[in-house]
Amino acid sequence: WLHLGMLGPKIIRFPDDASLLSPPYHLDENHQSLLDITDLVFIDPVSTGYSRPAKDVNKSDFHGYNEDVRSVGQFIHDYTTLNERWLSPKLILGESYGGLRVAGLSGYLRDHYKMELNGAVVISGAINFQTLRFSPSNDVPDVCFLPTYTATAWYHKQLDDEMQSLPLAEVVAKSEKFAYQKYAPALLKGTGISKKERQRVAKELASLTGLSEAYLLSSNLKISMQRFGKELLRDEGLTVGRFDGRYTSIDRDSAGETPEFDASGAAIFGPFTACLNDYMHRDLKYKDRRVYEILTGNVHPWSYKPFEGRYVDASETLRGAMAANPSFKLFVACGYYDLATPHFAMEYTIDHMGLSPERSKNLTIKHYEGGHMMYVHEPSLKQLRQDLVEFYEGAVGQPAE
Repeated sequence: WLHLGMLGPKIIRFPDDASLLSPPYHLDENHQSLLDITDLVFIDPVSTGYSRPAKDVNKSDFHGYNEDVRSVGQFIHDYTTLNERWLSPKLILGESYGGLRVAGLSGYLRDHYKMELNGAVVISGAINFQTLRFSPSNDVPDVCFLPTYTATAWYHKQLDDEMQSLPLAEVVAKSEKFAYQKYAPALLKGTGISKKERQRVAKELASLTGLSEAYLLSSNLKISMQRFGKELLRDEGLTVGRFDGRYTSIDRDSAGETPEFDASGAAIFGPFTACLNDYMHRDLKYKDRRVYEILTGNVHPWSYKPFEGRYVDASETLRGAMAANPSFKLFVACGYYDLATPHFAMEYTIDHMGLSPERSKNLTIKHYEGGHMMYVHEPSLKQLRQDLVEFYEGAVGQPAE
């Protein structure tokens, strides 16, 4: 994803209007690559890409939070040593689950190898799963997803005229304010909420989501992402994508509770898979008959043993790394239409890390008008490139050439 979507020398170009590419696909030169300012090393953890366990090695040695951090950390150490790069500036970057990996590595590399990093970049990251796991007893995701519901409804013109006339950032800001000041307190009351307050919250919630008051009341004011993806454009017979709420698709019927599949995944997975396989074989001359695993379907079961009895959360490890190393800079990129790892969930995570005011100065958060892979939206990719160049200069302590 990061190789052909954002950082490498070649790139897949997607229409900015979220329409679908038609096969056959092709690669273009990537003028937004970071190769002009830094070397790039891409790591496919074991059981992704072409990476596989060695013969007679059990895949469970790699399939888990601790196991993954240890194996990727060892690769980073060995690569740095073999290529004599211990005195080079070093930053790690991860997308999605890679946010959890980056958080874990920030502590592991320091603790086990005494390797200090200049910083880390998290693209659409997941670090605290409490912000993402919907359940009757966990109100945090409902609060954290709301601003992205608002952004997505705004994109599809499902809000009232007054809200639609506002810029996206302003609409999202209104939703964030409501989420903390009114929505969260209402959810915390559970069934103890008064009928009057329940009606009042439902009305405002409807104005921010494009969903009907009746639907919101019948769902007890709690809206899972899957329900939102099915309900927002139900009258038009369309479902909304999870990785990128700009994308839509059509189910067999409009009566279901959740979409049959992720519309954005259907739009993005095919082009990336085809282009990667062609690029590896034709351009790079790397011949391998195995399947290049673009997702994590081959890594289950996955062990979260360190987090038994609680939500998966590596934010404390990241805080510790930033506290111990005053030079450690953190850059976080979020897409407004990301319904997999919403921007407000990441902001909630960071706001609850307990960073000191001094260390908070080392944090940069940027928002883009794209989804989980915001880089498939070219204006976002161009802005992301500019932001990362500026961040890199600050992290390594010298201007990028």
